[in-house]
Amino acid sequence: MLEYIHELWLAFLNRPDFWGVMSIVPVTAFVTWAHVWMALKMVFFPVNFWGFHIGPIPVGWQGIVPRKAGHISGVITDNALSKLGSLQEFLHAMDPDEMADIIGMQIDADLETLIEEVMLERNPILWENVPYAIKRRIFAQAHKQLPNILKELVTELTLNVENLVDMREMIVRRMEGDRRLMVRMFLTVGQKEINFIWHISALIGVVFGLIQMVIWFVVPWHWTVPIWAAIWGLLTNWIAIWMVFNPMLPHPVRYPQFFTRTQDHQFPWIKPIVPRMGTYNIQGAFMKRQDEVSTVFAKIVTEELITLKTIMTEMMYGSRKDRTRRIVKRHINQIMDTPLVRTTLQLSLGPKEYAKLKTDLIDRSIEITMVPVCDPAFNASRAQKIYQMFRERIRDLTPQEFQNLLRPAFQEDEWILIVLGGVTGFLAGLIHLFVAFL
Repeated sequence: MLEYIHELWLAFLNRPDFWGVMSIVPVTAFVTWAHVWMALKMVFFPVNFWGFHIGPIPVGWQGIVPRKAGHISGVITDNALSKLGSLQEFLHAMDPDEMADIIGMQIDADLETLIEEVMLERNPILWENVPYAIKRRIFAQAHKQLPNILKELVTELTLNVENLVDMREMIVRRMEGDRRLMVRMFLTVGQKEINFIWHISALIGVVFGLIQMVIWFVVPWHWTVPIWAAIWGLLTNWIAIWMVFNPMLPHPVRYPQFFTRTQDHQFPWIKPIVPRMGTYNIQGAFMKRQDEVSTVFAKIVTEELITLKTIMTEMMYGSRKDRTRRIVKRHINQIMDTPLVRTTLQLSLGPKEYAKLKTDLIDRSIEITMVPVCDPAFNASRAQKIYQMFRERIRDLTPQEFQNLLRPAFQEDEWILIVLGGVTGFLAGLIHLFVAFL
């Protein structure tokens, strides 16, 4: 038997294509690893289109995620974020009463300046000649009413936020306005899965290389080298992407265990143990990390997407801003329509100018309200109030719902990555053929 094996080895050693055949496995592994790396990079980069246009036809490339930021974010919102809760629930968790107090302090500090600026813009001569005693009474009346009015306003905005803000539109606009945020979000949430795809591809390449080596002994036709390389390229990308999300549910498998990993994965990484039966969970790499991903994803959502700033900006300046202005106007009018203020200003300005003054005051009130809302520290304090809620609800998502946090980035355009694997595999196979076999 040993002599027979030795004879086969000598026959193989004397083949003219010996080095070409021996190179199949390492070349297939390396090429697979390299083109998967390239495909993964092309999912996210470049963030902006790189290339040129021939008329209306673009010739170049833009990462799939930044190119389709609006569509992908819309799908994620529909499939996952909308299931985590409503905007009304999020705003309520941010403590509206405390928000009203903080916003009220900001407006109250600037209230007299606000009234002065609006009046001087509307009718500077008249306002300069209004007796100081009357001005003080107007200021005092506004200061007196402001706290209750603001609490009522914030409460009403919270109760009606679903009618004032379209969460899907808000998130899509945010992502389209900052495509780097979309890329950063996917890389932060899915970096381990991206590394998994990249690293497992080399192992898959080794397996395919061994298969191709066997095929070469049966069908030693040169033209098959690039053909098989293209097939392996297609299959590698498909298998690698599939393994990230599938199987969706855990499938525990018992196996004999002779080694275990060292603590903190330190060198030598594994150590021998007394033989025993171990259990390995066969499940998609992303699906295994639901607890870990819930923490990372909740942090990104509460700090970047569903924040007090983004909600209020959409509410005040978004597509439904007219509804918001009507609510703000009704509450501001409680100050403007008190007998002292209304009588003084109507007699001084006239009915038309008085109506315009109220409009100006609403605009300026919105501007001042957005100052504390845009403060990073204020937003961070609100984010902490809903972070725990988000994290727990992501952990409670069903496997299908959880998969939709990341899957939309690949699913619709993953055929491009698969085809790209085939094309790069074919080109690498041609190079390999000319270098090693011809």
